[in-house]
Amino acid sequence: MGRFSYNENRRLGVLFIVITSILSAILGGIFVLLMLLFFLNPEQFPQRIGTEEKFELPVIPFGAGDSPVIAIAENVGPAVVGITNMHRGHDFFNNPLMSSGSGVIFDKNQGHIVTNFHVVEEASSIKITLDDNRYYEARLIGYDRDTDLAVLQIDAGNLPEARFGDSLELRVGELAVAIGNPLGNNFARSVTVGVISALEREITVRTSGGEEITLQVLQTDAAINPGNSGGALVNSKGEIIGINSVKIARADVEGMGFAIPTHVVKPIIEQLIEKGYVSRPFIGIFDFREITSQMSNWYNLPEGIFVGGVVPEGPAEVAGMRPGDVMVEMQGQIIRTFEDLQEVLRDHNVGDETSIVVVRDGRRTGLNIILGEMPRR
Repeated sequence: MGRFSYNENRRLGVLFIVITSILSAILGGIFVLLMLLFFLNPEQFPQRIGTEEKFELPVIPFGAGDSPVIAIAENVGPAVVGITNMHRGHDFFNNPLMSSGSGVIFDKNQGHIVTNFHVVEEASSIKITLDDNRYYEARLIGYDRDTDLAVLQIDAGNLPEARFGDSLELRVGELAVAIGNPLGNNFARSVTVGVISALEREITVRTSGGEEITLQVLQTDAAINPGNSGGALVNSKGEIIGINSVKIARADVEGMGFAIPTHVVKPIIEQLIEKGYVSRPFIGIFDFREITSQMSNWYNLPEGIFVGGVVPEGPAEVAGMRPGDVMVEMQGQIIRTFEDLQEVLRDHNVGDETSIVVVRDGRRTGLNIILGEMPRR
């Protein structure tokens, strides 16, 4: 056998390498192709057929119908009415004076509607507009200035109705939906969305007569505009949890609206329907003022409520209270401010007997008072 030269051996080595590379590339391509076919073939994955298991990425459904706000608007919106307050008198151009607001039907059988008192204040007539554009004249059943609430009644059939929820169960951050008629009936049943921003707020507002009243309210960032007053604040269950009442309207403030919570609303409207007014306990004092810590130092008086006068034959006079007394305690609770006094009175009813401590001539004197009924204004 002949021997290969050096050049021939070199050529054979190169040829071997080339053939090996080609075969490796072909085999590698076939392997990759088979793997792709394997993984891309859906038959290789278990699917749910009957009770068999299927492995898929979860699909999270999200559609317009999933928003609770849509259901709230459709179910509660029709129970929100437009209110037109026809005032006495006319403007400079002899046009009748009028203003508008909102209300909520809470008893379809009796035609009862709750709203804010300031919406119907000083009305010569009150007109109600329903969601189906029916119009009715309303009767004012009763009102309460101190809580800014009023109850109206219309004689109508086939009415929608909203249901009350429990505002005491609310938590900060819950969904809050406001429904009302901002700027009048042209924007009837407008829906705005936010959250419950805070609970148990107190806000002092001035009435049209210049009197200041303090309201117990919920705070929300759902937009509340002029005309929304008396409308509904609704939770995610479609329950009324507040009656929209007021907002802070300042250039440096945004999203601070307030509603009277239903745990305040319900007992008030029950009394308004039953009596036409709200019965509140009455001590029988007037011209009273708060003795602050500074005034206490100036006049050598204790901090508390200075009694300027007592109503003749009223509960305080009958119990022995005199002008010049300073109330410092009631039913065991320290009294320093008028709000302290109001807080204690809220837990009492007309006819309750309660103990009051006054300071007279530097000495503490205990009195037993049977609370009367506050005269109607």
